[in-house]
Amino acid sequence: MTTYEGLEISDKPNYYLFIRERVDKYGEKIALRSKKDGEWESISWREFGEKINQAAKAMLEMGIEDQQMISIFSQNKPECTITDIAALGIRAIPVFIYATNTAGQAEYIVNDCQARLIFVGDQEQYDKAKTFFPNSDSLKKIIAFDPNIRLDDTDNAMYFSDFLEIGKNSELDDEIENRMARASQDDILTLIYTSGTTGEPKGVILTHFNLIFTAAAHDQRLESVSDQDVSLCFLPLSHVFERTWTYYVLYRGMENIYLDDPKLIIDFIKEARPHIMCSVPRVYEKIYAAVYHNLESASPTKKKLFHWALDAGARRNNLKKDQKSVPLTLEIKYRLADKLVLSKIRDLVGGRIRFMPCAGAPLAQNIEEFFYAAGMFVWYGYGLSETTATVTCHPSHNFKFGLVGTPLPGVHVKIGDNGEVLIKGGNVMRGYYNKPEATAEAFTEDGWFRSGDVGEFDENGELRITDRIKDLMKTSGGKYIAPQLIESTLGADHFIEQVMVVGEQKKFVSALIVPSFEALEEYAQDNNIEYNSRAELVQHPDIIELYRQRINERSKDLAGYEKVKEFTLLPDEFSVDRNEITPTMKIKRKFVAKRYNEAINSMYGEV
Repeated sequence: MTTYEGLEISDKPNYYLFIRERVDKYGEKIALRSKKDGEWESISWREFGEKINQAAKAMLEMGIEDQQMISIFSQNKPECTITDIAALGIRAIPVFIYATNTAGQAEYIVNDCQARLIFVGDQEQYDKAKTFFPNSDSLKKIIAFDPNIRLDDTDNAMYFSDFLEIGKNSELDDEIENRMARASQDDILTLIYTSGTTGEPKGVILTHFNLIFTAAAHDQRLESVSDQDVSLCFLPLSHVFERTWTYYVLYRGMENIYLDDPKLIIDFIKEARPHIMCSVPRVYEKIYAAVYHNLESASPTKKKLFHWALDAGARRNNLKKDQKSVPLTLEIKYRLADKLVLSKIRDLVGGRIRFMPCAGAPLAQNIEEFFYAAGMFVWYGYGLSETTATVTCHPSHNFKFGLVGTPLPGVHVKIGDNGEVLIKGGNVMRGYYNKPEATAEAFTEDGWFRSGDVGEFDENGELRITDRIKDLMKTSGGKYIAPQLIESTLGADHFIEQVMVVGEQKKFVSALIVPSFEALEEYAQDNNIEYNSRAELVQHPDIIELYRQRINERSKDLAGYEKVKEFTLLPDEFSVDRNEITPTMKIKRKFVAKRYNEAINSMYGEV
């Protein structure tokens, strides 16, 4: 062990060595699980280790050298993690690409990192990947995870099963040991490509030290995790949050369940029944909105019972949170409330959830409080790709809702003169790959990383993030608007799927709103509203009035200058394919504003 900023960290030179230890320790215990063709499939730690070893030797047979890169262009699958860890085992660098990326976006990453191999998850990704070869001087082979993918009759492609067979027949075990002998914590572990809301993606360089440091820091903060926990992996593995959490799950010997289609999360989670699940606020917003939408049609008696139970849960669990004793009468009320109502809310997420790490966007405080009252800890935090995900998160006790917690052990955070959050620590990236100018701009002269976020500390030492510096808007009246706060407030409504606030140099705040069409079409049917298309539906006067009332109700706690005065309902969702949102659902404001320029102008009478 070595010490860094008062934090004891492992002196292992490569993260792969942690996984190899776990393979030896856990043997037949389940490591990875997924559902294929409707049936659950499990991979034990022993099998996991064997497949890692085979994949590592196959890469060696294909000539992958130290610190060369391979790409993984796939939905979440156990094969992704097998390939990922295998690459680490030969000191190669695994680089994930969002499964939904266009051919052009994926090709940019492959060429930027000079990937030698690309692993694909389905037919669409294979068809995109095969177009890269004419423009790549590095790419040698496509390896297809799914045996149902139709491969062209070419030497450029093969199935993962055949790839593993090459490794199985290889005798290069000694070369793995040779590579580990010359490994260093300063080696590049991966590149995480940013989603590019404001420009072309940048490859964030994370080292083995970054990941080993964050594992130690999380050990200090997350006291309750164990090797008996089951974690659900449904955010894209190309996202720093899910990727680094998966590394931590394996490091702690947990079982990892993979979901290849995030749109199925609400139903899948009930069957998977995880103890832990990383997520972004949008998932919690949708669960919260669904609960309250169902409550609207409940009887007065059921509504009263629901609110009584939630109040009992909040009072009891908040006392526990603040490490105070719970009066016997309140504990009795809580147990009854839990049996009648709160346990049923937990059943919506499988019934076993203990905590849910959450980051990536603002989460409305009332939603966080709702889940905690129901017995589910949304372990809210803050981080970036450039900081190996987590910078701050709630302590396990005595935290405040609505804030993103205190810095992890060994991580330092301060607020710059312009309100910008500045960060130092063993989690901070080395820089951006092949982009020395962007790297220089990302740091202050004395070495603090510039987050680009505006924040402040409260008197308890917890951080509050208000918005991105580039996203802050100033109305023509001189008021500063934090659009993400307004968007998260409105986004908690069951009838709203997506929302983008407009207000820069305008007289008031307006919004482009994508309805939740499942809820809206049900409402239209129940209220005998006739329409021939979604475009016609969103222009119906009764529908516009419905949204006006719901927006006004949601906005009642906002300042007057923050309230949405006008809005436009859109018939189509913001799309990755149209370059309106990133694969992590962050809105590309300039692109959306350009596409809907006419609608925006009409809200301000500027047609």
